[in-house]
Amino acid sequence: MDIFALGPAEWQAIRLSLWVALWAVAGSLGPAIAVAWILARLRFPGKTLLDGLVHLPLVVPPVVTGYLLLVILGRRGVVGSWLHDVFGLNFMFDWKGAAVASAVVAFPLMVRAIRQSVEAVDVGLEQAARTLGAGRWRVFLTIILPLALPGVLAGLVLAFARGLGEFGATITFVSNIPGQTRTLPLALYSALQAPGGEEVAARLCVVAMVLALGALLASELLSRRLAARLGG
Repeated sequence: MDIFALGPAEWQAIRLSLWVALWAVAGSLGPAIAVAWILARLRFPGKTLLDGLVHLPLVVPPVVTGYLLLVILGRRGVVGSWLHDVFGLNFMFDWKGAAVASAVVAFPLMVRAIRQSVEAVDVGLEQAARTLGAGRWRVFLTIILPLALPGVLAGLVLAFARGLGEFGATITFVSNIPGQTRTLPLALYSALQAPGGEEVAARLCVVAMVLALGALLASELLSRRLAARLGG
């Protein structure tokens, strides 16, 4: 068995997975930084509830997440019907819906990594900058964000790796359509359901493990280098 003899359909699933994961992290980066800063620096009623909602996708079954996305963003969903009628946006049976599903399930990992990095920033530096006349936005952009970059980078890569492996929410929300929503995990699942698909499944399994391991190693290496540069 040649595990490296990937066919056109397999390459298509790999490319789609990378595309979906990239859009997932790009679309959730801004909100993740904002939520991480809010949870790390602000004190307000309902903070515990917000923290729980952010981390909810980590503990509920992915199928539940997919069903909620279907209810909210489906063609007849609470928000989805409005987006379709006003902007012509459709998430069902489309790669954009797969990107949304990946972004939702990966969002807690990104927020967690960024929040820990923001909490590690010395509050005294922020207070000193404020006493010198710097506004909140300037403090955030010139002090907090640069010092929290290792956590931001780690969160990005971890979310990317999680997006590559998303299955349950994706298949529930956007189904399993070749060339449209069949990402790498869904292609592996389809191969296992087909007679004689063990070789295809084995190849895709190897690819998935290599991509995930590469993302994790890259996250660790880049975070260490950036932390050393900021510290030096």
